[in-house]
Amino acid sequence: MTYAMIGTWRMAYEGLCKGMDLLSQNGKSADAVETAIKEVEDYPFFKSVGYGGLPNANGLVEMDAGFMNGDTFEVGAVMGISDVKNPISVARSLSHEHYNSVLVGAGASQYATLNNFERKNMLTERAHKIWEKRRKEIVEKNLSPYDGHDTVGMVSLDASGSLSVGTSTSGLFMKKPGRTGDTALVGDGFYVDSEIGGAAATGLGEDIMKGCLCYEIVRLMGTGMTPQAACDKAVYSFTKKLKERYGKIGEFSLVALDKNGNWGVATNVEFTFAVGTEAGEPAIFIAHPAANDQTKIEPITQEWLDAYSKRIKAPID
Repeated sequence: MTYAMIGTWRMAYEGLCKGMDLLSQNGKSADAVETAIKEVEDYPFFKSVGYGGLPNANGLVEMDAGFMNGDTFEVGAVMGISDVKNPISVARSLSHEHYNSVLVGAGASQYATLNNFERKNMLTERAHKIWEKRRKEIVEKNLSPYDGHDTVGMVSLDASGSLSVGTSTSGLFMKKPGRTGDTALVGDGFYVDSEIGGAAATGLGEDIMKGCLCYEIVRLMGTGMTPQAACDKAVYSFTKKLKERYGKIGEFSLVALDKNGNWGVATNVEFTFAVGTEAGEPAIFIAHPAANDQTKIEPITQEWLDAYSKRIKAPID
C-alpha cells in the first residue's frame, strides 16, 4: 500500500512534513494527522489556528476542532474551547467516546482539564494588538468586523490503508462569542471513509455548512470519480446553486485524498495547499478557479513564499 497526506493552506506544510515522516516509518494515519495539526496550532504566527489565533468580539480565543477515523467512523469534536494548547488532541480523544463525543464551550474546556490536556493562554500579544487595531478600524472606517477564517485541515492515508482526517481553527475573526462554523461539523468541515477517501474544508463556515461538501466529495469518489473530479463537481455546482438561491457566497476551498493516494482540490479563491506522497517530497501548490468548472493548480513560487513569510511576521502598527 502507498501513503500520502494533504493539508489546507501554506500553513500546513511544516506539520505535513512531520506527518509524512511518520507515515514513511509505517506510522498510523491518525497519528500523522494529529502531529501535523499540532504543529500548526503551536506556531504563533498563523493567526487563524491555535496559539496566536485571532479572538472573538470580546477578545477571547475560542477554537473549534474535529477528528474522524476512516476505519471505524469514530468522530470527535470541540467547539468554542478556550485556553487549551491543542484542540485537535482533545477532539481525537473524544472520538473514542460513544457518548459525549462532541463538546462545546465550558464543557469542552473542562473535559480537557479533567483529562490532563495541557492548558495555555492562547491569546498572544501580537493577536491582541491585531484585535485592538481592528476594533478601532471598525469604528473609525465603518468596516465589517469579520476578516479571516482559515482552517487547517489534514487528510492522511497510511501504508496499511487507513485514512484519517482532522481540522482546527480559531474561527471567524471578531465572531460573536459562541459562534461556530463548519470546522467541527462532520460532513461539512471534514469526512473520511477508508474504503473510499477523505476531504477537509476551509473558508466561510456559514456557507460551507449549507452544502455538506466534504461528505459530498467522498460520496462522489465512492461512485468512481477521481478526487479532482469529485472536488470540482461538488464545489462548483454547489457554489453556483448557493449564489443563485442565497444571492451571495463566501470563500470555499476543499482538499481530498482517496484510498490510492490520489488527491484533488477545488476553490473559488486563490488557495494554497500542501501535499506529500510516497512517490514525491512534500510540496506547496497554489490553486485558482478556472474555466469550465475546473481548478488550475500550479507549484508555488519562491517569490510568493518569501512575501508570505514577510507578511505574517510583519510588525503590527
